[in-house]
Amino acid sequence: MTTSPAPAPAHIEIDGAPAADPDSLAAVMSGYGHFTAMQVRDGRVKGLGLHLDRLDRSSRELFGAPLPGERVRELLARALGRAGRRDASARVYAYERGSGFLVAVAVREAAPDGLGAPQRLTAVDYLRPAAHLKHLGGFGQTYHGDAARRAGFDGALLTTPAGEVAEGAVANIAFWDGTSLVWPTAPHLTGITMALLAPRLPSVHRAVFLEELPGFRAAFTANSRTIAPVTAVDGVAYPVDGALMARVAGAYAEAPGEKIDSGDGGGSAG
Repeated sequence: MTTSPAPAPAHIEIDGAPAADPDSLAAVMSGYGHFTAMQVRDGRVKGLGLHLDRLDRSSRELFGAPLPGERVRELLARALGRAGRRDASARVYAYERGSGFLVAVAVREAAPDGLGAPQRLTAVDYLRPAAHLKHLGGFGQTYHGDAARRAGFDGALLTTPAGEVAEGAVANIAFWDGTSLVWPTAPHLTGITMALLAPRLPSVHRAVFLEELPGFRAAFTANSRTIAPVTAVDGVAYPVDGALMARVAGAYAEAPGEKIDSGDGGGSAG
């Protein structure tokens, strides 16, 4: 019985210079994979257990293999240490490579604390493929987000052809009816910030259609970088409800930060 020789590594050059690790670079360039994004404060992350669960669950779905939380913690801690940061914006990526996958960590300057700038959104008929995954290859949402900004808006609101609201291009959205936050249920990613807020505030999850938007009192977006009031969706205007936003910010502040280095056990917060 003979075996075929292992394929030679791809030869890849960047701006005319050979890549240091062609196999790894080829995996990154494939665009097939998933990630999670988080804010680190003093070596802690709100909802870290939820991030670890997301990475493991997505790796099992895309690659048929687990991504243990302890491995992610170790890689995060190492990257933060080498970058000399205790506060940071961090991303953990998993890319398909051969019969397995590789994990990359990116560490950048931390996002500012506090609420984000008010957002004016425009609705677009587009849903992310496999919307339940925080996957790579976001051409569609980037395209619509950029088009929205060129049209004078701050971002795009993704909807179905029937006008059912799903999510923002890069954030979840919640609407305030005066009693509860209403989180749309069209195909979307369950963001970590959304997952932390919903149990801490009066919340319902149901279908929301564009025709209903004038009946809400306020709205906001939420993602790993910020929570921001929404002041308009196309021709529907909303006031910035200061009391609501203070309540939302307070609920987020209540979520405990979990240590990245081992010791907290990796359980989910919220």
